[in-house]
Amino acid sequence: MDPDLPGPQHGAPLAPAAPCDVQSILAAPDPREVLSRIAVVSLPMVTRFRGITVREAMLFEGPAGWAEFSPFLEYDVPEASRWLAAALEWACVDPPATKAATVPVNGTIPACPPSAVAEVAARYAGVGTFKIKVAEAGIDSLDEDCARIEALRAARPGARIRLDANGRYTVAQARTALRAFSRFELEYVEQPVMAVEDLAQVREEIDREGWGIRIAADESIRKASDPLRVAALGAADVVIVKVQPLGGVRSALSVIEASGLPAVVSSALDTSVGLSAGVALAASLPESARPDGSIPACGLGTSALFRSDVADPPLRAADGVLPVGRTAPSEERLSALAAAPERAQWWTERLRACWSHLREQR
Repeated sequence: MDPDLPGPQHGAPLAPAAPCDVQSILAAPDPREVLSRIAVVSLPMVTRFRGITVREAMLFEGPAGWAEFSPFLEYDVPEASRWLAAALEWACVDPPATKAATVPVNGTIPACPPSAVAEVAARYAGVGTFKIKVAEAGIDSLDEDCARIEALRAARPGARIRLDANGRYTVAQARTALRAFSRFELEYVEQPVMAVEDLAQVREEIDREGWGIRIAADESIRKASDPLRVAALGAADVVIVKVQPLGGVRSALSVIEASGLPAVVSSALDTSVGLSAGVALAASLPESARPDGSIPACGLGTSALFRSDVADPPLRAADGVLPVGRTAPSEERLSALAAAPERAQWWTERLRACWSHLREQR
């Protein structure tokens, strides 16, 4: 960690600043003026997910509590800055009023061998909905993807199943894959293609062919300059929303309300600290996002993918649900999971770059 920045290993933390809005916070030229504790952690994973086996994150403490800043390593400063805006909101202001004390979660099955599916699924006791990652190698993964679905059906009969392709198909490949997937009873297929216009084309073809598959948009929401274009083009039936990529709980609620579509809150592979912000969003969903009156199973059970998490106990589902409330890391976990000095320095520089970017955008 940069010795100029406070952290758990540097003795007494700085006194927290008075609660204020994010724009007021950014009046400070240096994050040290408003963030009393800063730590960088490295979390080993139980299996490869999104191409990584270790998840890095920066955690910091503000006036309202601990927050997480963890954009993926390849994201540039403008994109990563939205994640910082979300973290600052969570660290410095109270969340909106929630409408539930718990939220249901789905289990996540990475692009693992079909033989490993039962073991991964067993980490999600009491969960009745699963999301399976598909298309890791595009259309070349199709046979293994179908085998993974069949393996989950065998391990958890009666579970609801969602698929996530992360936009890895072309339109033609999506046509082939969705035809194959149509033999399974699916809740939806998430982001089969990347471009919003292609997503709209795929959805039209599904309707024309009568495959009975709903389409969910994730990357087309969180990575788009206009996240509402999905709804304008009728490109999806469901929107997947994540707190950090959308700039915070309130910003995500604005996107959900403006889209008018059912919404599923998901994790950006957050630690337990970041997951608590996602739980607050899910518990605040407007009626328009809950067509049957209940909160859809959320993709917030991803702490189960870490061998060790920053909270003790970690924020993991019990009987298929997560409690609403803030989560703080434990001192022991922060110490045990501390990133190497060179990685802490990399994240410190990233924080400063994103902080400067947000100040310029005020």
